[in-house]
Amino acid sequence: MILADTHLLGIRKGHWFDKLRREWQMYRSFQSAMTLLQPNAVFFLGDIFDEGQWSSEKEFQTYAKRFDSLFDVNKNVKRVIVIGNHDIGFHYAIRPDNLDRFASHFGVSKTVEHFTLNGNHFVVINSMAMERDGCRLCAEAEREILKMGKMFSCTLSFDEKTCLKKFDQPYSRPILLQHFPLYRESDEICESFPDLAPPDIIKEKFRERWECLSKESTDFLLDQLNPRAAFGGHVHFGCRRGWKNFYEYTVPSFSWRNNKHPAFILLSVSSEAIFVDTCRLPNENTVFLLYALFAICWLLYILYIVCIQSKLKKRPLNRVFFFYKTSKQV
Repeated sequence: MILADTHLLGIRKGHWFDKLRREWQMYRSFQSAMTLLQPNAVFFLGDIFDEGQWSSEKEFQTYAKRFDSLFDVNKNVKRVIVIGNHDIGFHYAIRPDNLDRFASHFGVSKTVEHFTLNGNHFVVINSMAMERDGCRLCAEAEREILKMGKMFSCTLSFDEKTCLKKFDQPYSRPILLQHFPLYRESDEICESFPDLAPPDIIKEKFRERWECLSKESTDFLLDQLNPRAAFGGHVHFGCRRGWKNFYEYTVPSFSWRNNKHPAFILLSVSSEAIFVDTCRLPNENTVFLLYALFAICWLLYILYIVCIQSKLKKRPLNRVFFFYKTSKQV
């Protein structure tokens, strides 16, 4: 199960009632989906917070506890958190303590992480570490990706002369998980998808390193890792884009605050095949309409009960009054 951009509100932005209803909507939707679908892993593709980069230590701890409470999963379900720009800041604004506390609390790597699930390889990437500008964070990410690319090659065809280490699991092309989409000029390149952006947003040009990875970083990742699928978020609307030998999916925001059609993705994967389904939550206008209809029906029901009770109380009095008048006339 793959979600993105929950954007839990902090203390600076948004009204308290807006915060309350968004969190209730996401809590009920997530827990209902977990109960009905029972996935064995849940991936959050970044921007789980809205104000993480501005939060003090105390505010962050409150933030993190609320997220853990709203998106609680059973111990047998693997939960993977991807770092987003709203969690620690864009590349130019990252403070080491913000990155350290996020990585420490959620148990994630600061740059690049590899794990296997049912024999399938996944690579989690910190999109803000993919600037390739020589900074310490970016240099560490590049080294890890080069090392990982070498290990994938050695796992595929081990050569004692050139290979020192390989992965324990058999080789299969990895699945990329990150916050930013891979490089694209705009959403106009997206194929048919259940939650494309509105027409005016689709035409907006993407800025490299802001709405997507740079072309240079994208080429670097594809050359080193040769993925068989890629998943990202960040832009709040869905997209499916076909590359040369794999599909990239942009996951819509899970919050009604960012998208009137929130959604999540269900991924079924084996070493040989990948199946992707998009599960859409109700349009918020539909939710409001249902609430309004329920309120009207409830009000009519109350009025009906009041009228019935009123008639029952008045009926005996009317009979007595009529008998009195009749008797007097006689």
